[in-house]
Amino acid sequence: MEIFKKHIIMTSTYFECKVSYEKIMEDGKQKKVTEPYLVDALSFTEAEARIIEELTPFISGEFVIKDIKRAKLSEIFFNENGDRFYKIKVYFITLDEKSGAEKKTAAQMLTQASNLKEAIEVLEKGMKGTLADYEIASVTETALMDIFPYDAEDDKNTDKTADANNPSVRKFFQSLPEGCKTEITVSGKKIIVDKTGRDTVVTPSGEG
Repeated sequence: MEIFKKHIIMTSTYFECKVSYEKIMEDGKQKKVTEPYLVDALSFTEAEARIIEELTPFISGEFVIKDIKRAKLSEIFFNENGDRFYKIKVYFITLDEKSGAEKKTAAQMLTQASNLKEAIEVLEKGMKGTLADYEIASVTETALMDIFPYDAEDDKNTDKTADANNPSVRKFFQSLPEGCKTEITVSGKKIIVDKTGRDTVVTPSGEG
């Protein structure tokens, strides 16, 4: 069963966060990796808080936020069956009413798919109904591991506990001052957020 979902981000801002940690590979050995993720956030500080919130339950040891930057994307097309993310450069084609000359405007799209062919199919399904003519200029597989859109339901359904998923605690989490270490609970797990160095370091409490 094919499941396609279009997520328009014209009013959202996505940030690419690069996270470094020791990952257990398929052969059972540990290897230090740096992986990129996308989060929907209003600012760099919120993006950092959200990526820590999202990854803490899944990373057992220490991890480091190496870099955060704005992602220049026009739209994201989700496909729940896809396990990769492809960046697609699209040109929207318009005609100048006076001169009749053709004008191309570039836009960067992101699609979730299992392969390049499916990435184009996901884009085309999502673009159905678009009034403007467009052409695909390039399709490139990215290294993105996952995307975390903002979900208002998460805030509605969260218990009022001392957890970073709680909106009030998340606000405190986002306001952690530079140059200090702070202990906080995320998804029932106590962690220490160390902002004393160049990069933010997250360590399970008791290991720092």
